[in-house]
Amino acid sequence: MGKWLAALAVLGLVATPALAGPLRAGAEAVRDRALNDPTAYDYVESISVEVGQRLAGSEAAARARDWAVAKLTSLGFSNVRVEPFPITAWLRGPEEAQITSPHPQKLAIIGLGGSVPTPPEGVEGEVALFHTYADLLAAPPGSLTGKIAVVTQPMPRGTDGVGYGALNAVRRQGPSEAARRGAIAYLHRSLATGISREPHTGALNYEEGAPKIPAAALSTIDAELIDHLAARGQPLRIRLKLASTTQPATAWTVEGEIPGKAHPDQIVQVGGHLDSWDPGAGSIDDGAGMAIAVAAAKLAGTQNPPARTIRVALFGAEEMDFARAAFAAAHAKDNIVVIGESDIGADRAWQVMLPAGSANTPAMLDYAATIAPLGVVVSPMPSRGSGDDTADLVRAGVPAFAVRQDASRYFDWHHSSEDTLDKVDRDQLNQAVATWAAFVYVAANSDIDFRALAAPVATFTATPSPQPSVAPPTPPAAKPGP
Repeated sequence: MGKWLAALAVLGLVATPALAGPLRAGAEAVRDRALNDPTAYDYVESISVEVGQRLAGSEAAARARDWAVAKLTSLGFSNVRVEPFPITAWLRGPEEAQITSPHPQKLAIIGLGGSVPTPPEGVEGEVALFHTYADLLAAPPGSLTGKIAVVTQPMPRGTDGVGYGALNAVRRQGPSEAARRGAIAYLHRSLATGISREPHTGALNYEEGAPKIPAAALSTIDAELIDHLAARGQPLRIRLKLASTTQPATAWTVEGEIPGKAHPDQIVQVGGHLDSWDPGAGSIDDGAGMAIAVAAAKLAGTQNPPARTIRVALFGAEEMDFARAAFAAAHAKDNIVVIGESDIGADRAWQVMLPAGSANTPAMLDYAATIAPLGVVVSPMPSRGSGDDTADLVRAGVPAFAVRQDASRYFDWHHSSEDTLDKVDRDQLNQAVATWAAFVYVAANSDIDFRALAAPVATFTATPSPQPSVAPPTPPAAKPGP
């Protein structure tokens, strides 16, 4: 018995069907099964060991596709299929950097996804140091001519990962902002909460009208080293070498379903992204996210035949921003009742954000009561989205739910070589699965109409997700790309 299930038993909160209506009783049974179910951990262990990193457009991504088809089939999903879509693959080559003055010292760096390469001999320049991103934005045009811009602003730790969202522009837009001011290259402190010599990658977005300059992330330790050296008042120089290639490629979203018995055309949609960055094994980003969605769907769908169809999607190219538009184009006409994406690691859930207008319905009150013993609360604020791959459908009116998990450790490792299986805690993973599975069960076995409930509420108006860093090839007219 896992620790969460044991705690429920001690508190007298293990499912008691005679004391609850059938919907809540079923949700509680799913919750309790999830707390001791091996599906999620076995899933993330398998993809971490048998596939590992799976950068979209790489040979490993094709192996991940085949692995995913076999895995969903073995877990009993039906209508397992592959949806291809065109991307521009960005593939990493050799990378290195060093301080050349006041004395030679190697730096731990990693190129940002979509970065242009340096010339083969590299680029070298004096460092223009900015302790905050706001300081870079305040620099006047031409002030960085011939220099390498370096931003060393640290990312704060938090349960909700708010620091990552607040500083995302440092990585996404920073290279173009530095280029507009004359910089020949760009480095930033990794968007990471840990202190490590392992740098964290991620995609950038070159902006129209700005030169494209090579860009990379520094390890947090080396960013602090640069701060210390600069404090001594000596000019710093850095040499940077980045190699990469781009090429037209295909990515694949893999899907499977548990058909609904009463309303098969009504779909409860969950998923995570199949691709990962290349330095680690992709265990928490997003092996764990996929595992949570897959295990939740399986558990909810096998408690009894669901009234509505439960569909899982393993999105094929999230990290470089390609999957959401392709998935929306392929499924714009589907009757998706509600959608959710799992992409915040393997640690425990602590809050759920429900579709607008639904929190006080009998079905969602049953759900709130089911997850309360797990230490999970329903937010008073409705969900305005769920994940990058679902964003275009949400903007088109599909209701979303979002499960917030403890992200206080997640950004120590994500997008780095330390994204590995040992970071996954089975009990925390299963608690997150239980939170998801109970929702999927209630949504799939009730007649709740999330769209109608949300109708009086303002439509989704969040800032659109950044567009791909490198332009994709022109796709077929029926499936426009991002």
